[in-house]
Amino acid sequence: MLFYRLRDALRAAFAADPRTFYVRGYFVLLLLLGLCFYKDYGVSWDEQADRTNGMVSARYAVGLVAPNNNFFPNTPDIHGYVENDHGVFFEMPLALLDKVVFGIEDSRTYFLTRHFAVFVVFMMGVWALYKTARVRFRSTRVGLLASTLLVLSPRFFAESFYNGKDIVFLAFFTLGIYTLVRLLERPTWRRAVVHGLATAAAVDVRILGILLVAMTLGMLALEALFGPREPQRGRRLGQVVPVFLGAAVVGIYLGWPYLWEAPVRNFLTAFDNMKKFRFIAEVLYMGRRVSTLELPWHYAPVWIVITTPVAYTAAFVLGVLGALAALVRRHLAHLRTFAGRLDILFLGWFILPIAMVIVLHSVIYDGWRHLYFVYPALLLLAVRGAGSVWQLGRHYRWARPVALGAAVLAGGEMLYTIGRMVQAHPQEQVYFSFLSPAEVETQFERDYWALTYRQGLEWIARHDPSPQINVRTTNPGLIDNNLAIMKPEDRARFRENAPGKAQYFLGAYRVHPEPYPDSLGNEVYAVKPYGIKALTVLYKW
Repeated sequence: MLFYRLRDALRAAFAADPRTFYVRGYFVLLLLLGLCFYKDYGVSWDEQADRTNGMVSARYAVGLVAPNNNFFPNTPDIHGYVENDHGVFFEMPLALLDKVVFGIEDSRTYFLTRHFAVFVVFMMGVWALYKTARVRFRSTRVGLLASTLLVLSPRFFAESFYNGKDIVFLAFFTLGIYTLVRLLERPTWRRAVVHGLATAAAVDVRILGILLVAMTLGMLALEALFGPREPQRGRRLGQVVPVFLGAAVVGIYLGWPYLWEAPVRNFLTAFDNMKKFRFIAEVLYMGRRVSTLELPWHYAPVWIVITTPVAYTAAFVLGVLGALAALVRRHLAHLRTFAGRLDILFLGWFILPIAMVIVLHSVIYDGWRHLYFVYPALLLLAVRGAGSVWQLGRHYRWARPVALGAAVLAGGEMLYTIGRMVQAHPQEQVYFSFLSPAEVETQFERDYWALTYRQGLEWIARHDPSPQINVRTTNPGLIDNNLAIMKPEDRARFRENAPGKAQYFLGAYRVHPEPYPDSLGNEVYAVKPYGIKALTVLYKW
């Protein structure tokens, strides 16, 4: 009987609104996908530090209410803490959940919880991208296509489980874009408040979210100049500006404890620190070790191209050319359409941050992760390009074979990408779109997040029955991080840099393409996602 009741409920849901049924089913499946995979990934370089940032702000916030509390007793005080100006809109609630709600004691439980939380925020970004595409293209199917392209971007899929900085910022920035689109559609004070709070959330994750303020003011001006000539519309547009700015300012202040004592001064300090940020190190780029202070202008564009599926890049180029051609051919008439104005928004979203990095010689590293938040704009323009080819095929007989061939090639690459992701799991973050393994190994950084250390440690634990296993690497913190997410019984067997003749050495490939010397031991295992050697395990006895 339960089966029939379930069947009738599904039929009723489908009959009421098939599109809603499909969309809800899509996101339920995405959530199930996350539940299947969130336990598989290692711990990245930054996660321990990010956790500390959250605890520092949580301790400070609780201390204002209960000065004599013993909350996070071993955590540094926010005053004088070197990273006290980092946004903690994601990290502080996670720290509070860890301490107050869940009472997590074991590090494995914490990091698994954290990885699932990052994925849930990523899902919010996928949803915001779907909604934005649906508004722009007036199609649920196209909206789902855009969101699917994000999920089927190998590096983004992997990082959606552990990158609490760049992926979380991508999600909140995309949410800010969606609330901006809603505000442009219908400028009301309620939508202005919602958009202001969404903007504040993005800023409180990373101060670069302040770009949303400039984009909002620019798009509202564009709307006033080229939008519908409706009675009172100009007045409404003017009225929502102070509402949006007020909500954003209040939201930024409330969500960022660093600002509470001196809002203006500390915000300007954080902004100045962002502009002067200096991570002095070397990156491996095109076969050369290059200082982060001397990156060539093409560093970010090249990384975008070599880590984005080819079909996405080709469709993006077509989308950009189509948007520019429409602007040139139709002049102001194109800007008088809502779709045309949204194209300007997407172009600015993608181009301006990259141009700023190039012009200001900003320090970025680890590929283009600091610019991940522009990727949804790339996908939206790619969908536009694909749609243009499809429409061309519908209207001109000669173009039908071209459109059909492009669709087959793009679909084939998507299936190929899925197959490669399955083969590489859980190291999808080492994905390169068209370079051969030999080219990658000699010219670019591989597993710069150091997630492969977990896979190496777990291999050792399975194959070495010794009660004590001695391991070492060039940076002990990488072993510490990944031991923290392993099962306690396996974790207890490992010793770092302990005396003893038998030693395992784990070495990833970040800034050096050379193999590790034989003096460290013989290679007994290697992690090779996509055929790319990302981690070597050596054994010496």
